[in-house]
Amino acid sequence: MGHQRAASERMPDAAGPPAPPDRIPDSLPAAGGARDGDRLRFVGAATRRIARGIDLDEIVLGLCRATVPTFADVILVYLRDPLPVGDERPVGPVVLRLRRTDRIPEEQDTDGGRLPMINVQPDFPQAAELAEVRPGGPLAEVLRGVRPVFGDSAAARAALPELLGAAHAIPGGRRAVLAPLRGRRRVIGAAVFLRRPDRPAFEPDDLLVAAQLATHTALGVDKAVLYGREAYIADALQRTMLPDSLPQPTGVKLASRYLPAAETARVGGDWYDAIPLPGSRVALVVGDVMGHSMTSAAIMGQLRTTAQTLAGLDLPPEEVLHHLDEQAQRLGSDRMATCLYAVYDPVAHRIMVANAGHPPPVLLHLGGRAEVLRVPPGAPIGVGGVDFEAVELDAPAGATLLLYTDGLVESRLRDVWTGIEQLREKLTATARLTGADHPPPLEPLCDEVLDMLGPGDRDDDIALLAARFDGIAPSDVAYWFLDPHEQTPGKARRLARRALARWDLEELTDSVELLVSEVVTNAVRYAGRPITLRLLRTDVLRCEVGDDVPQLPRLRQARPSDEGGRGLYLVNKLARRWGATRLSTGKVVWFELARPPQSQ
Repeated sequence: MGHQRAASERMPDAAGPPAPPDRIPDSLPAAGGARDGDRLRFVGAATRRIARGIDLDEIVLGLCRATVPTFADVILVYLRDPLPVGDERPVGPVVLRLRRTDRIPEEQDTDGGRLPMINVQPDFPQAAELAEVRPGGPLAEVLRGVRPVFGDSAAARAALPELLGAAHAIPGGRRAVLAPLRGRRRVIGAAVFLRRPDRPAFEPDDLLVAAQLATHTALGVDKAVLYGREAYIADALQRTMLPDSLPQPTGVKLASRYLPAAETARVGGDWYDAIPLPGSRVALVVGDVMGHSMTSAAIMGQLRTTAQTLAGLDLPPEEVLHHLDEQAQRLGSDRMATCLYAVYDPVAHRIMVANAGHPPPVLLHLGGRAEVLRVPPGAPIGVGGVDFEAVELDAPAGATLLLYTDGLVESRLRDVWTGIEQLREKLTATARLTGADHPPPLEPLCDEVLDMLGPGDRDDDIALLAARFDGIAPSDVAYWFLDPHEQTPGKARRLARRALARWDLEELTDSVELLVSEVVTNAVRYAGRPITLRLLRTDVLRCEVGDDVPQLPRLRQARPSDEGGRGLYLVNKLARRWGATRLSTGKVVWFELARPPQSQ
């Protein structure tokens, strides 16, 4: 038994040096008064090692490491392929696949040679990788019986060749045990324990040990499969609810990253969003639902949808957070989340920010200085009965705003403010690589930010949204207030013509005059207050007409007898894109035309 003891001492525990209660004894005694106590201690330590596993491979490895060499010289673990999940009823034949096999390694003798601990040929040849369980066959009968059986029993002698393959010789003299692995609802596999001829055979009490090991392993496999399915569904649900692609609003460039938590953590409820708003503005949102479960991902989806709806109403940031807070309370008393909502205006070069218990954003200036923005932290969404405060800040051209969830800056190894300082230093160092006059490219910048994560920093999933503020220069904006009367469409045409001439865009004059006239005429017809007309020259020419009437225009096919109703039809035909957005004070109708190549 000395060589077994040495092999056991060389075999490291995957979870590190075991605590004394989990220590697996070197061997089990074949006789003596302490035999039953040793078996109980072995079963206790082995089951604790199996229970430490979280995923499927860890559980199977725990069984193998606990039994070889103490209980057996070789173990083969077969599991159903595919493994059934929960209450689902598998269809088709039952197939077992060899998941893992372990055996005692060779031992070095005193002369420096290698002593084979197991005579692989012919006693233990290679086992079959797949075994189909024939209905009514010997293997099916043993698995249905659930209890472990000795290899020399009549049932096992017929079942083992079906499982291991006809070429696999089965040792005689009770040196093989076949143990079915039964989960909560059905048999999910089998384990085979083998001993070599020079070792004492298995005893009847060893069947009880094998039964305990098989039961705990099967329940652990069931747990791992259910956990894996839930984590997969939650992760898929969360990824589906995140935007497939970011919009390309005028005056700002966007990039994003979503990084799921480490495999040992459950999925969370982090999200980000970028929502185009009237007036070429854009709403930037990042949030984090507290907790880690499929429920968190589902709540995230509801809050994100609510935020999109509220953004479409063009509410101020603090009002958006207020309504999100009410929505979270309607979802349940314990539905809480943090959220940061910002609105960027590329014409004014300003940004409005409101915070609900979220880590503050970081602004990377063009010169390379990274600044943690001073935004009132507020209470998390779902607390109820609290007010949110918005602040207006400068958003200079060339600056980059980073919104992120706490998984980026907080972990078991560092607190949130230490992480924010490390993020600020990382941004400053990255900006130095491109120089003071050029901001770092967004996509590589996001990758650099994620590189700051260490091996112990993946406790939570991470959402990251980066916005590069390009802005729109005042020379590229023309803005007017027009009183609603009959002469207003003609005045709008003249103003638009002059702006196009100033921008050297005369080629667009006919199209712009026609479309401006149609949209302004429709606004004059119903407006009670001055309407607004704004032209923006960026990579396209954009025209926006605002009025105080909340009803949105609808595209319809005019009949031959109708005097009107053809304005939006012309806009739809001639414009590259067009749309209408309801505001708290009315609406904005806009259209875009492609600029001539020589003017770009």
